[in-house]
Amino acid sequence: MSRSQLYCIFFLTFFALTKGIAQDTLVKKVDSLYREDQFYLGITYNFLSAVPDDVSIRGLSGGLHFGYLRDMPVNKRRNVAVAIGAGLAFDRFGQTLFIGELESEETLFVVLNDEVDFDSNRLSMATIEAPVEFRWRTSTPEIYKFWRIHAGFRVGYTYWYRSTFKQPENEVIQTDIPQFQRIRLGATLSFGYNTFNFYGYYNLAPFFKDAVTTDGEPFDFSTIKIGLMFYIL
Repeated sequence: MSRSQLYCIFFLTFFALTKGIAQDTLVKKVDSLYREDQFYLGITYNFLSAVPDDVSIRGLSGGLHFGYLRDMPVNKRRNVAVAIGAGLAFDRFGQTLFIGELESEETLFVVLNDEVDFDSNRLSMATIEAPVEFRWRTSTPEIYKFWRIHAGFRVGYTYWYRSTFKQPENEVIQTDIPQFQRIRLGATLSFGYNTFNFYGYYNLAPFFKDAVTTDGEPFDFSTIKIGLMFYIL
């Protein structure tokens, strides 16, 4: 074996040993004061509640929710926290409660039966939300995939809404409904592992106040939302 080959083997061996020692002695920096600040994206199916007996879901009834949450741990281990944030929610309720208006500008609420032929009837809305969550998780400074349970509530303001009724050669759009309540309040619960989480929302503030159908039946119109919530660090 030539001297140049010996030098080459010695150099490669020395390089491999020093690299291995460096890897063994390298200490990864751990953030002991970590927070789970997160963007969230939710997709829900919207059920109806507190509506007249004959009102049912027809067509698309769902929601899209997104925003940002600021995490504030409350214990030394940092697996219990409170989070507050801001977001937007877009909801649509395809259903069989017609919302119209008389010539006297009085709102008309009519339950659509099977004899009424129509293409779609929906109530759509966009809401600014302020979510508040009480959080428990199994995370640590080194583990970024963990189990979580988030319970809380959301306060919101519906800045835009529209009721749309469509049938052949006829369309009725309502954007000014005196009985409609813009303030939203709901209880929330999400639980799951890592990015994918089950999500539930129970509405505590009805959509309408002092609303009565043409049959004389009072109603509030409320919702329960079930879906998936995705948290993104």
